[in-house]
Amino acid sequence: MTLSESELAARPTESSRLGGTVRVRDVSKVFGQRGDTTVALNRISLDVPSGAFVALVGASGCGKSTLLNLIAGLEKPTLGDVTLNGRCALIFQEAALFPWMTVAQNVSLALKLRGVPRRERAGIVAELLETVHLQDFAGHQPHELSGGMRQRVAIARAFAQEAEVLLMDEPFGALDAMTRDLLHDELERLWLDRGFTCVFVTHNVREAVRLADRVEVLTSRPGTIAETFEVPFARPRRIEDPEVAALAGVITTRLRQEVRSHATE
Repeated sequence: MTLSESELAARPTESSRLGGTVRVRDVSKVFGQRGDTTVALNRISLDVPSGAFVALVGASGCGKSTLLNLIAGLEKPTLGDVTLNGRCALIFQEAALFPWMTVAQNVSLALKLRGVPRRERAGIVAELLETVHLQDFAGHQPHELSGGMRQRVAIARAFAQEAEVLLMDEPFGALDAMTRDLLHDELERLWLDRGFTCVFVTHNVREAVRLADRVEVLTSRPGTIAETFEVPFARPRRIEDPEVAALAGVITTRLRQEVRSHATE
């Protein structure tokens, strides 16, 4: 699905965005006890304004997932400050749905935990499933869905939490190329429509350039920001576009420099 000019024109303005903001200041994270510690992040700073789409790329073990956990409040920084303004939801590589619940029940649970009255939940769930094009699968269980469909349920559940910041940790990494490409379109459509803020972790540099406004390259462990790349290309983009491939090549070269530097230390 390619976004039309009218859909792009309907993108929320800065004043109408609903997205939250993220501010990370001089954050370090150390795991382990004295004498046996691992420094995962070292004085990292990051600002994500309302409605922005920021991708984080870096070598395995550089602290990308740790940073998301800190933003989500699942971990506390050893040093520094993390400020999140707005409700957030974290989406993993696996959708983490409850297997004994139907699609509708998985989404409805988030509403229940928010305190939404029972009589109102069915209507909201129906609207959310229509938003992610799963209205015909409300009564299915997760094992009856494809991987891409399960991720769409996870996104609907995030919206049920009224997430203003969506934290995504390799959400499409386990999917085949065609499904991943379709979900790129779907995620972009929802982002343009709803104006939420997104911090997206990926190992796929082309995916980062295809989706994000800005790509942050992390150093090898301990992680910090090595370089920032703005993505100036108009939407809609395709992962195979020459300009996407060219910028992805520049970023990949920078990543290789980081890996080589770490290997020679």
